[in-house]
Amino acid sequence: MPTHNLIASTQIDPSLLQGFAELEQTEFGLLPHRLPAKARAQSSDPQMAMVESEPSGVRIAFRTAATAIEIDVLTSRRELVGVPPRPVGVFDLCIDGRLESQQSARDATILRIDMASGTVVREPAGVQTLQFNGLASREKKVEIWLPHNEITELGALRANAPIVAVTDMAKALWVHHGSSISHGSNAASPTGTWPAIAASLVGVDLMNMGFGGNALLDPFTARAIRDRPADIISVKIGINLVNADLMRLRAFGPAVHGFLDTIREGHPDTPLLVISPIYCPIHETTPGPGMFDLDALAKGEMKFVALGKEEEVGGGKLTLTVIRAHLQTIVEQRAEDDPNIHYLDGRDLYGEPDHARLPLPDRLHPDAEAHRLIGGRFAPFLQDKVLPRSVAQT
Repeated sequence: MPTHNLIASTQIDPSLLQGFAELEQTEFGLLPHRLPAKARAQSSDPQMAMVESEPSGVRIAFRTAATAIEIDVLTSRRELVGVPPRPVGVFDLCIDGRLESQQSARDATILRIDMASGTVVREPAGVQTLQFNGLASREKKVEIWLPHNEITELGALRANAPIVAVTDMAKALWVHHGSSISHGSNAASPTGTWPAIAASLVGVDLMNMGFGGNALLDPFTARAIRDRPADIISVKIGINLVNADLMRLRAFGPAVHGFLDTIREGHPDTPLLVISPIYCPIHETTPGPGMFDLDALAKGEMKFVALGKEEEVGGGKLTLTVIRAHLQTIVEQRAEDDPNIHYLDGRDLYGEPDHARLPLPDRLHPDAEAHRLIGGRFAPFLQDKVLPRSVAQT
């Protein structure tokens, strides 16, 4: 229950939120989206609608001397019928950039998805009040990072001292697009996703456009990136194209060029980093589609398996090995006329030796420790090779 001696706000002001594309006014409060309405209208995929509403990288930011803070939320969690449940979402409260406290919503609306029938059953839950107490009484910057894996509607924010919106105008804006790995699958909390870790280490303002299962070279995503302010842009391409078995090699090259061309329409000179897939044994030389390993599910374990055949590569099917080779060639070709485009082999972030030490627990996504490894390795590249020197020195 709310603590009534706190200063009440009827609704979170949009000026307190960072890392979103658009805010939807709901009956309860504000729902952050990571794609604008125009882009959302151009996709009929229910998974895309779901994952772009999961606020990976979205945070509430303000300055205050409050020692107690409360926030009312309505959260929604995905559960797949026959699949072990995902970890409960976490709200990370950071003070002056350091993780101070964590909370989770006790109850959440469950979106129970039956992949066999394609049906979704909604099991609603009520409003939850999260309480963060015992905070330092000094003036400080507070950030509350929303769960990267739960849709979150925001209601009232209360504190026992005034709060003031904060904007880090001196920070470079980093827009990153990728798959569920960038979205944060298997990370321990929202500040533990590899993009959040890298952004924190370098001191940039993150806009995470990692969409689980949906880094598919969609034109509406490219246009959304094109139309956003950005000092640095990175796009991680490959794994979803393989495990969705979405296209063949003939379509891949032109689609990559078109995606990059669209981004360049709005950001002709912005440093642009193209990242190929991290090491993933099931898809290195075996095409998709990928799906759940039914034998593992029967044992209560969630693992993935590739259903393609290596001999299908000759007919144009994509693998991670094929994608890396062609991405590097595409970037090298474009770099002849575009000095601000760069290529990074994803295996430099997580490669075969790393897999021997930190194997992908479900054969597809890195665990929390591997997220820290990837974020730490990406940070110096972001700082030294992509981040503009004028911004880096501010």
